[in-house]
Amino acid sequence: MNVLLYYCYTKIENTEKYYNDHKKFCENYNLKGRIIIASEGLNGTISGPEDDCLKYMEFVKSDDRFSLIDFKIDKCKEHLFEKMSIKIKEYIIKLGIKIDPNEDTGTHLEPREFYNMMQDDDSIVLDVRSNYEHYIGKFKDSVTLDINNFYDFPEKIKEHELFLNKKNRDKKILTCCTGGIKCETASAYLKKIGFKNVYQLHGGIIKYGIENNGKDFDGKCYVFDSRVAIDVNRINPKVITKCYNCEEDCDKMINCMNTKCNRHVTMCYQCYDLFDSCCSIECKESGNFRKKIILY
Repeated sequence: MNVLLYYCYTKIENTEKYYNDHKKFCENYNLKGRIIIASEGLNGTISGPEDDCLKYMEFVKSDDRFSLIDFKIDKCKEHLFEKMSIKIKEYIIKLGIKIDPNEDTGTHLEPREFYNMMQDDDSIVLDVRSNYEHYIGKFKDSVTLDINNFYDFPEKIKEHELFLNKKNRDKKILTCCTGGIKCETASAYLKKIGFKNVYQLHGGIIKYGIENNGKDFDGKCYVFDSRVAIDVNRINPKVITKCYNCEEDCDKMINCMNTKCNRHVTMCYQCYDLFDSCCSIECKESGNFRKKIILY
């Protein structure tokens, strides 16, 4: 089984037609996941047998608008989603203000280029993900923002002391996120408000782990599927979180099985078993459960 993570900013004039074509194709293959179609482009994460994923990539790339789309491909043991969801939305990623990455965005850096530029004294690595994402893993010495949703990004940038300092206006701003899509919009916004040297990690942390072995990425990478968080660093891994209950060093993140809680917490194997994959005794006794994910 494979999992595909991808996006592409390109104009889609008739989103309804592209939706119908997409839906018709996916119904003929064993594919599950989440796909968003908007007038500004395509964004998705899907899982399926290797051959079916290959057919899907061929289908997408057969359209000239998506011929250069970059698929991040990883292995998985089983489907990471319960069903296939394809939706038409206004944006493939919502920032809260009008930004078009098709017009102007940060310079793309391949994983090795990103790592090399991180070593420069005049570089600032900016994690543009939400707090629950960078809580479990982030690049060493990176700047993180206390945001619950990506559309809070502009406000937090304006408030951050580092970016209010005019001396930093000419420094290299290296943005990073899970798969690259948030960086497209975040870097475009940074350029719009006056930062001149703005870059983005092409393919995100996922591609960085695949192509550069995740060096200097501490912790795990949060992902938007049933795995919740995955390893990316095979060079110098480091655990930066503790178990939600017993406070032992732990980097296993779970989605509480109580459907009315749905909290994401780090939890060790012992507490995971003790609370039956829930975050607390209260949730364990609630009786509102989803399918259990096996951590072992």
